[in-house]
Formats: sequence, C-alpha cells, structure tokens
Amino acid sequence: MSNDPNSEFRIPNLEHIPVLLREAVDFLAPKPGGLYVDGTVGAGGHAEEILKRSGPDGIVIGLDQDAEAMERSRRRLSVFGDRVVLRKANFRDIGAVLSGLGIEAVEGILLDVGVSSFHLRSPERGFSFMLDGPLDMRMDKSRPRTAADLVNTLSRGELARIFGEYGEEKKAGAIARAIEKARARGPIMSTVRLAEIVSSVFPPYLPRRIHPATRTFQALRIAVNDELGALRDGLDQMIRLLKPRGRLVVISFHSLEDRIVKQTFVERAKECICPPRAPLCTCAKKPELKIITKRPVAPGPDEAERNPAARSAKLRAAEKVW
Repeated sequence: MSNDPNSEFRIPNLEHIPVLLREAVDFLAPKPGGLYVDGTVGAGGHAEEILKRSGPDGIVIGLDQDAEAMERSRRRLSVFGDRVVLRKANFRDIGAVLSGLGIEAVEGILLDVGVSSFHLRSPERGFSFMLDGPLDMRMDKSRPRTAADLVNTLSRGELARIFGEYGEEKKAGAIARAIEKARARGPIMSTVRLAEIVSSVFPPYLPRRIHPATRTFQALRIAVNDELGALRDGLDQMIRLLKPRGRLVVISFHSLEDRIVKQTFVERAKECICPPRAPLCTCAKKPELKIITKRPVAPGPDEAERNPAARSAKLRAAEKVW
C-alpha cells in the first residue's frame, strides 16, 4: 500500500470524450442548412457531430472563453471549412457575438458546462488537487482574479460562504478557519498546498468516496469564473435568440447548475403566472418553451464506465414555442 494518503484518488489518464454525444445531438435535431451554436465548443466533439448531421451546408458557431480550447477545436474542425465560425467568448456574451455576425436567431444551441479534461490534466491551469501547480482555475486566463487571490484575500466568513454555497461543503466553516490559520504563516499559492490544508480538516481514518478537497476546489472554480452567473445570463439570451421550434440543449454536472437550468425551463414553459387564487387569468402570458426532457437524461452504464467524467452529467432540452 502506498504511503501517499491521496493514492486512492489518483487522477485518471483523461482523454477528452464528448459527454452524452448521441443524446445531445439527437435532442438538438440538426438539419441541413441550419444555423447552430455550440456555446462551449472545447475540443470540438459535439460541434463535429452537429456539422456532420447538418451537412452539407449547416453552420456551427463555436464559442469558448479558453484560448487553448479554441485552438484545439480549430484544428479538429478545419475540415469543415467555412461552415465553422469560432469566437473566443463566454457563452454569457452570445447575444453580442451573434449581433456582431449579423445573426438575429438560430435553429439550436448546445451547452456543456462541465470542466474540461484538458483543464484537469494541465497542472499549470490549477484546476486539479492531484497535480501540483499554481492555484489559478481561470477558464479565461485574461480574467483578473485567480483562486489564489480568493484564498489569500477573502475573509474567513466569505470563504465559508463560497465553500458552503457553491461546493455544498458541510465543513465549510472549518475549512475556512484552517485556510485563515495557514495563510497567516505565508500565502497559499499551489493546488497541492491547498489540498493538504483542506484534507487536514477531515479525519484521516474515515473511508471517503471523493477526495476531501473536491468540493472546495469546485466551489473556488465556480467563484473564480462566475459560472452560475454566466449560466443564468446565458440561458436568458439563448431562449431569446432561438427561432420558433429551435432547441436548447444543456449538459450540466452538479446540482447547482442543473437546478438553474430546470428552474429556467419550468419558468419559461409556464402558461400563467397569476396568483393561484385568482379567479381569472389576467397576465396573458404565453409559454416561451416546451420542455422536451421531462426528466434529466443521464449517461448509461456503458458510457459511465468508458468515460468516468460523464457519471454526474445531466442533460435537459427544451424547444422554443414562438
């Protein structure tokens, strides 16, 4: 047995495999000549399948805030020529991007809001607690604040709030106290150092399903990149930008994201928002969306075994009514 207390949580040899590829593109239902947006184009796996199914003249506009991801997708999708338009942008800016291209509406939009395997296996990006690197976690390296900035400057109370709210971490307060104590001796600048501090809060003898730092790192990543704010902003714009009968497909990876997607879809699918006791409907509200997935679609056992990163994925899809 290894003397390394984290040996049971070794990071796997991750190959980028598009999550729920068939299901996502099936729900998107691309057609020849259609105009589609992949709001998180990443390595280009989903975009490639959309382009194949919308051939010979369908177009995909791919967005990603990570310049390195854009370069990977550019290489992968080059065979499709001018049927691909790539822009470095956060999907929360989809309205501005499409406006700049002279596009008012599209047939479909796909989002995969999980962290990329490339991020996890790149120590210099600072996303993984299993690889020693700078405590960064920025999807877009032009953003001003890193995870190290948050860890070393926020108050104990603010750190506890982030860990509890974004990581759903039960020991948020204790972890924040441990960080405050540790940084008094010197700044916390590396992933492994932070993971050690977080792990010290947990009894070493208890069996664990996940690494003790998992939820803390998730919470910091969400905070650094304002992921939940971006999702809320992006969904509102995407619904507006869909053509009638256009489809929005979203793959999320934890409960906070999925809750936002579900609540947005449900709210936009409502026919009436009058008070329940009102004798007559006076709001005249019409539903904007029709929910296609009554329950979230999850990977089957074969995909989960083949691609462990897909295990927590949930897919929801909706169609624009008018």
